[in-house]
Amino acid sequence: MSGGLDSILAIKILQKQGIDVTGISFVSYFFNSDSAEKAAKKLKIKIKIIDFSDEHLKMVKSPLYGHGKTMNPCIDCHLMMIKKAGDFLKKGDFNFIATGEVLGQRPMSQNKQTMDLIERKSGIKGYLLRPLSAKLLEPTIPEKEGLIKRNKLLDIFGRGRKKQIFLANKWKIKEYPSPAGGCILTDSNFSEHLKEVFDKWSDFNGNDIQLLKLGRHFWVENNKIVVGRNKEENNKINELKQKGDIIIEPKEFPGPTVLIRGKDKILKKSLIEAKDLIIKYSKKK
Repeated sequence: MSGGLDSILAIKILQKQGIDVTGISFVSYFFNSDSAEKAAKKLKIKIKIIDFSDEHLKMVKSPLYGHGKTMNPCIDCHLMMIKKAGDFLKKGDFNFIATGEVLGQRPMSQNKQTMDLIERKSGIKGYLLRPLSAKLLEPTIPEKEGLIKRNKLLDIFGRGRKKQIFLANKWKIKEYPSPAGGCILTDSNFSEHLKEVFDKWSDFNGNDIQLLKLGRHFWVENNKIVVGRNKEENNKINELKQKGDIIIEPKEFPGPTVLIRGKDKILKKSLIEAKDLIIKYSKKK
């Protein structure tokens, strides 16, 4: 459950059949559960939050099915989520897993071949329902057993969102985030920064990822310089400081906090350049 419109609609479709739904939302270094928790409250459902940050980061570094246009490993990511959701199913707590996926909506992860692959590799074949596109897919076991009425499921296809917006208006769903707004790996600017880290630091970790979300970034050989853009970023940069990092702050005038992080010996050149950056960005309004 992302908390986006598609996942909200998938839940509403099930609720209208009298199905008791529990949301499952995942947290990593690249996305959080804020929208999902907000949506769950409005939908009046329970929600389970699973933090798989370190495991997810390891997968992002080397996804079996590769990255998309940016650094998004959507196939591997969806598969990891479905497998973990399937753990609850295998314990006997639930009858099936449902997602807000729409056939043909995303070229990499939501085509027929990939959706079949994810279901097959997840270990819950036959128990993965996509309510928004179910009529375009093979009937699931819960449908065959009469737990779900197939004629009340949908046949949405493609990237257009007219049908989803129509349903949102019909069911008076007024608040939902924009599409693909939850995962920072789909952001081209962030992905460029991440590619640089891939090239420079093979052993980067979660703290390095958090730092990538802040400030302006510069490299001096294998040393990263991060320059805060406002007071909030300055504070966060200080919070992320690790042993071996160098923090430089202006003493006699207001300006950015600068962090220097090196995976090898810090160079004097980095310090000189960092001081120049402080003066440069302090002059900007």
